[in-house]
Amino acid sequence: MRTIQTVLNPQDAMDGAGVKIKRHSLTRLGLADPFLMLDEIRSDDPDDFIAGFPPHPHRGIETLTYMRIGGIRHEDHMGNTGEVLSGGAQWMRAGRGVIHGEMPLKEHDKMHGFQLWINLNSKNKMIEPDYRDVPKEEVIHVERSDYLAHVLAGDWQLGDKMVSGPLSKLDANSAILDLELNAGGTFTHAIPDAHHLVVMVYEGELESQGVPVERPQMALFSQSGELSLSSKKGAKALVLHGVPHKEPIANYGPFVMNTAEEIEQAIRDYQNGVLA
Repeated sequence: MRTIQTVLNPQDAMDGAGVKIKRHSLTRLGLADPFLMLDEIRSDDPDDFIAGFPPHPHRGIETLTYMRIGGIRHEDHMGNTGEVLSGGAQWMRAGRGVIHGEMPLKEHDKMHGFQLWINLNSKNKMIEPDYRDVPKEEVIHVERSDYLAHVLAGDWQLGDKMVSGPLSKLDANSAILDLELNAGGTFTHAIPDAHHLVVMVYEGELESQGVPVERPQMALFSQSGELSLSSKKGAKALVLHGVPHKEPIANYGPFVMNTAEEIEQAIRDYQNGVLA
């Protein structure tokens, strides 16, 4: 059985043009590999998020944006435009370089969403960029007596049904599930032993093997065995697992590579207009 090794509290931070977020920084935590960062935006005050994220670069990562409430509009140098609305998701592979902006839709006066950074394996750091929008209707929703699961990526055995999320191209075989546990409910799942496992609680409190995790905490788990979660009063959480790269990480702002020299090259490429 998987056991919790570490429980993390997020940091209050500000990003973009002044968006207030809670950030789990995972770059130096081996048990979180291949996940680098998980940001949560949650506010009913537009002043906390309306300035958004004006155009900025990325290299060496994938991003997955998932909106529970509200919406964001995406534009990038490749000509992609799209809107992520409540219940929908957006995946972007930066690869060798993307310049994009993400701006809140002004029709919404509240927002609750997440952005996950997934590290790219060294062989994929300079791969061609890619992008996909996933509307709520394409997300797989599975309801059981104990829980409601929203499957975004990867393969999940939910009761007697094997379910595959719409996002099938994530690096590190990453799997992502939004889990709503009912009061008194339990959730068990066989996670591949080769995968690292992360659970971030964004509402209520759950426990695993007697260890409690409450909003907005994140739990990093041991590396083998089945996952078992339960909640006395109900909880909502993101469940993530993926194959660790076990590679050196060099990062500077929006660039995540393997060496300092590669970071310096990314900065030069951006400054010279050849990043993307």
